[in-house]
Amino acid sequence: MSSDLKKTKTKFKKPRKGKWIIMSITIILGMAALWIINTFAQQIRKSEEEKVRIWASAISQKAELMTSTETFFNEVAIDERRKVKLYIDVLQSFNNKDLGSDAEFYLSYVSYIVDSSRTPFMILDKDSIITSCGNIKPTIEEDGRMIGTKVTPELLRLFSDNPPFHYSVWGIPLTLIYRESQIYSDMRAALDNLNKSFLSEVTNNSVFVPVIVVDSTKENILGSGNINRRDFNSPDKLRNKLELMARENQPIILQLANNQTAYVYYEPTPMLKLLRIIPLIYLFLALVLLLISYNLFRTARSDEENRIWVGMAKETAHQLGTPISSLSGWADYLEGKTLEEPYLGEIRKDIDRLDTIARRFSKIGSIPELKSEDVCEVIRHTISYMEKRSPRKVSFVTTLPDRPVIAPLNRYLFEWVIENICKNAIDAMEGKGTFTTILTTDGNHINIDLCDTGKGIPTSQQKYIFESGYSTKQRGWGLGLSLAKRIIQEYHNGKIVLKYSVPGQGSVFRITIGQQK
Repeated sequence: MSSDLKKTKTKFKKPRKGKWIIMSITIILGMAALWIINTFAQQIRKSEEEKVRIWASAISQKAELMTSTETFFNEVAIDERRKVKLYIDVLQSFNNKDLGSDAEFYLSYVSYIVDSSRTPFMILDKDSIITSCGNIKPTIEEDGRMIGTKVTPELLRLFSDNPPFHYSVWGIPLTLIYRESQIYSDMRAALDNLNKSFLSEVTNNSVFVPVIVVDSTKENILGSGNINRRDFNSPDKLRNKLELMARENQPIILQLANNQTAYVYYEPTPMLKLLRIIPLIYLFLALVLLLISYNLFRTARSDEENRIWVGMAKETAHQLGTPISSLSGWADYLEGKTLEEPYLGEIRKDIDRLDTIARRFSKIGSIPELKSEDVCEVIRHTISYMEKRSPRKVSFVTTLPDRPVIAPLNRYLFEWVIENICKNAIDAMEGKGTFTTILTTDGNHINIDLCDTGKGIPTSQQKYIFESGYSTKQRGWGLGLSLAKRIIQEYHNGKIVLKYSVPGQGSVFRITIGQQK
């Protein structure tokens, strides 16, 4: 528990090369497989993007063609009206008395123009009697039979699309009505069919592009395809959906018949959406693979360290056996000699201590046997032993319940944990201070607080104290607190934490174990 915590790297032997080779090959093969999958996915994604791009380009070109065709039809309609107006102007020229014989020429010329354009027309008097007509019936004779008859309401409806011309000849009021030529009507019908088939082609495309076609108000849906209608079955949903689609791609403008404007909104295909997240999936899998590999490396290293600890502990126990036997023999030999009894008793205690240490090391790496022990008695015994072998300026304060507190313990290993923390505290206090032990119970748990008035541990170094290889001593192995944590957590199903530590004030370690009912 020193503030001058130093990181001493314990030198472990290299783990088996086979494990490292297998892990390296696994990582390389896994990364290669992920790279190949990602490459294929990117190629498919580019192919899908190219299909959508070609589709959008084709739609845009067809939209331009539709616009040009609509412009052409508008010009044809204007031209037909211009011809009819010219015909009216010639008829009105008969009001000019100075026109002479040229009037007949002009009338013949204009009549030829009107007849050649096949524009159906009728001239009506004030009583709706047909005074002249043309291009209504299949033959001229059939048109002639209509002259002198009153126009029917059905026929008037056929000529109601264009505004009539009102004029007078020789004071007689006349009205000329007309409609588009049959050629124009046939071409207009073909264009309307083309518009319908074009919208159907846009919405039901072969590349499965989700499409919504709306009118100029962007509130009325003209068509949709490859998309769930529940996503835009209300005005608010439609508005939000169109905004999302506009962020993906600029809408295509279509100029339809009768000067109608439509907007084509589209978004990436479901396949393209899936392929766009492939890189994220690839990155996620790569991170998972790296984490697994890191965990395997860490586990392998931990296994190697555990084997080293076990081997070191058992070898230490084996080596301690010889001097313990020898010292035990010498103690037996000295009994009855002139050596004073108190000294002989202390020698016997140290021999028992060496035997205890050997037992502790021999249990590392194996499943220890837990017995019902009085935790208070174990702490008293351990603190009593440490107090007699500590500097006189270190005082020990122990606060324990008056009653026995029973818990399943391996006495040898649990005493070892208390001793380790106590020794670290004495080193941190540099031979002068107070070491306090407090035991409390909380339900089914026993809390043991081990406090010292030493130098404390800086906050930046507190997270390292339970790691192997970190020592409070210049020549330490850095295994004391690491083994203490292992003994408490793995063997006693408890917990050991640094509860409190402030540089210059001291530290408090807390051990929590289960209480036996």
